[in-house]
Amino acid sequence: MKYLIIGSGGREHTIAWRLLNDGSSKEVYVAPGNGGIDPAFCADIPVNDFGSIEQFCRSKKIDMVVVGPEAPLVDGIVDFLDEKKIPAFGPSKKAAQLEGSKLFAKYIMEKYGIPTARHREFTGKNSLLDYIHHEDRYPLVIKLDGLAAGKGVGIPENRNEALDFINATVREGTRVFVEDFISGEEASVLCVSDGKNIVPFVAAQDHKRIYDGDKGPNTGGMGAYAPAPVMTAERFDFVRDSILQKTINAMNSEGIPFKGILYAGVIVNGKDINVLEFNVRFGDPEAQVIIPLMEGRLGDIFQASVNGTLDKTPLSFKKMHAITVVMASGGYPGHYEKDKLISGLDRVPDNVIVFHAGTKYDRGAHYTSGGRVLNVTAMGNTLREAKDTVYRMIDTISFEDSYYRRDIAHRALV
Repeated sequence: MKYLIIGSGGREHTIAWRLLNDGSSKEVYVAPGNGGIDPAFCADIPVNDFGSIEQFCRSKKIDMVVVGPEAPLVDGIVDFLDEKKIPAFGPSKKAAQLEGSKLFAKYIMEKYGIPTARHREFTGKNSLLDYIHHEDRYPLVIKLDGLAAGKGVGIPENRNEALDFINATVREGTRVFVEDFISGEEASVLCVSDGKNIVPFVAAQDHKRIYDGDKGPNTGGMGAYAPAPVMTAERFDFVRDSILQKTINAMNSEGIPFKGILYAGVIVNGKDINVLEFNVRFGDPEAQVIIPLMEGRLGDIFQASVNGTLDKTPLSFKKMHAITVVMASGGYPGHYEKDKLISGLDRVPDNVIVFHAGTKYDRGAHYTSGGRVLNVTAMGNTLREAKDTVYRMIDTISFEDSYYRRDIAHRALV
């Protein structure tokens, strides 16, 4: 099998690494890829250039396309490739609305009894501002409907913060809703679906805030670990049956079969578990801890999803723990500089994997090219062992103004 992976981040490097190392394939291309991937297998094609992606697939005789990020899924790349008779792993454009439209996801959850917070919908600023001026319960949650590159959710602690978020993000005609705030501990539970059946992955927990102690502004994710102990066996079974499988069944009832990765971001408070959001692809950095823990061949899972045979394709996981720590550019998630030389990658021991995210390779050296630069990943028989391994060697890698959190997995190790 020859694969083409769409995307350029740590998630895509992880998928490529797995396909090449578990016997799935000897030929994996990534478009556009990053500095951690052999330049001979990077295709300089933007993720939204569907025509060039098709041409590349024809020229390289690609057997399957795996779509990493959400934007091309929401834009309909799987539908496009299906029409061209090129197998693609991921949901259709209509099914990708579960991430592309938060209001569509709310509609599905409320219609089919999938647990989620109560919400109130608005269009534009005026009616929303009127509501906020009369709302006294804080914190609350304000969400823009569509994809917003991680900037479409605000959790104001008071009215002034709510007004600041609205004035900065909401325009006339913007669809937006206000959601009840739910306290608790978050977890990420993903599954793969073939349109009817699901196979869940081990639960993970990521750290979105930039600073230790989960302080500061949100980021794309500063690290993750799996399995997440907050997701006990009983809670995991509930999420599998009453959230993930129920959502797949709901999409079928709507005439919109869902194939690919369904990611439920949930919040746990005692026996109450509610969905905060759905994503329709592997999380990043969750993929960097879930995929290394898998047994068997990842390619078999992709093929079973596309072919509708997941019920005949077992999936198991190592009885181990994994952790990934993001090395970021100084200043991220705000302004940061690029083109910083990265050193020390040649000194990484065999028991640590470095997945590249915002890097480029030029004339024999690696340089920074993004906010989240590297994902330093390790496994261990215990979470403490995995964490100690990562933090023992992470300082052997360096670039100017690098930054990383020193408390990834702190919730599990209190």
